[in-house]
Amino acid sequence: MTDLSGRTALVTGGAQGLGEGMARALAAAGAKVAVADVKDDQGAKVAESIGGTFVHLDVTDDASWEAGVAAAVEGLGGLDVLVNNAGVEITSLVTELDPNDVKKMLEVNVLGTALGLKHGLRAMRPDGAAGNGGVIVNVASVAATIAFPGISVYSATKSAVDRLTRVAAMESGKLGYGVRVNCIYPGLVPTEMGVGLAVDCANLGLFESPDAAVAGVVELTPSGRLGTVEDMADAVVFLASDQAKFINGVGLPVDGGMGM
Repeated sequence: MTDLSGRTALVTGGAQGLGEGMARALAAAGAKVAVADVKDDQGAKVAESIGGTFVHLDVTDDASWEAGVAAAVEGLGGLDVLVNNAGVEITSLVTELDPNDVKKMLEVNVLGTALGLKHGLRAMRPDGAAGNGGVIVNVASVAATIAFPGISVYSATKSAVDRLTRVAAMESGKLGYGVRVNCIYPGLVPTEMGVGLAVDCANLGLFESPDAAVAGVVELTPSGRLGTVEDMADAVVFLASDQAKFINGVGLPVDGGMGM
C-alpha cells in the first residue's frame, strides 16, 4: 500500500461522492486530510470519521480559497497535496442550453480549479505558507476526451481543466515551485452525479432508459464495467505519492479504456 505518512492534503468537494472517497483513501494511506466543501454538516462528518479537519470552502470565491487554504495549512501543519475535485454537471442538449447552467459549470469547474491552482501553488512554493513543494491533482473527466451526448458544456469545462493542469505544471517547473501538477480523467462512476447523468440522458431522449444509458457507457468501455469511487481514489493516492515523482503535467485516464 502507498505510504503517505507525514503528508498533508486538502480535498475540495470532499463531503460526498468522489471527493469523499479520495479523502478517505488519502487518510488510509497515512495523510492528514482537510475536507473542504460548502456542505458544512456533511463535510464535518466525513472529516471527523477520518480523523481530519473540515474547511468551509466555496471554490468559486477567491477570498474563500485564500481563507480555506490558510485554515488547512494551520490545521494540518502544512500542505503537501491539493485535490481539486469539486465540480458540477448539468445535462442538456446543445439546442436547449440555459445560460445560467453554463455559467455555473464554468464557475465551479473552470474558475474553481483555476483558483485552486492559484492558492495551492502560492501555499506550496518556497515562499509560501507551507513552502515545501508538493502535488496538485485536478479532476477532469473522460468527457474531456470523447463526444458523449448531453454534456457539451461539462465536456468543455473538463477539457479546460486539462489545459489548466498542463500550463500550471509548466509554470511551476519554470519558476522553481517544486509542485507537480497532474489531472485524472474519471470514467462514469455511479455516484449521485453519475446516476443523475444517466437519468437525464434518458429524459432527453438520448437513450431509452437510464439503464440503457449505463449500458451504452459500458459498451464503450473495454474493461466492461463502470468505474468505482475506489478506482478514482487509488489514482489520486498514486499521483500524490513518491511513486509518481517523475509524472508531471499529464492527464491520467481512469476510465477502463473508454476514452482511448
